[in-house]
Amino acid sequence: MATTTTAVPREGDEFQAQAERWVADFSEGWRAPKGPEAFVEHFRSRLAPDVRLVQPQLPTLVGLRGFEQRFVRPLFELMPDIRGEVERWAAGGDTVYIELTLRATLGGRPLSWRVCDRVTLRDGVAIERESYFDPGPLIAAIARTPRAWPKFARFQANRLAARIRERRKS
Repeated sequence: MATTTTAVPREGDEFQAQAERWVADFSEGWRAPKGPEAFVEHFRSRLAPDVRLVQPQLPTLVGLRGFEQRFVRPLFELMPDIRGEVERWAAGGDTVYIELTLRATLGGRPLSWRVCDRVTLRDGVAIERESYFDPGPLIAAIARTPRAWPKFARFQANRLAARIRERRKS
């Protein structure tokens, strides 16, 4: 006598499916961005309105406006041709780890560096992203590229101005 079993979805299966979709969208967004506006638009529906973004060399950013104004725009101003390739990823609990290689031209010189992002998802939307990478090679590349200095100086000045505004609000 043959028996038929019905697969009962496990609690983690739904998250795994959400994680797979999120990583595919993340990969698509980084593969060949068409400038800062298109990049922001691509990620807008994938990030919570109050998303928390943590990364080296920048203060913690909160919200889509912080994502756009203090992360994306300065990044694309410094490296307009930035793009990324997801190397591998893993998911568990409510967290996705994404390892990627970012590539760009800085002052006419090619540059690449490895990054690992830890993304916390809720209902398929990122509520927090913490990026881990060694900023040393990036800083060294900027230091060796005088053509990048004015853009980097503006980036740092904008960062300082934002910190001053935050302190005044407190």
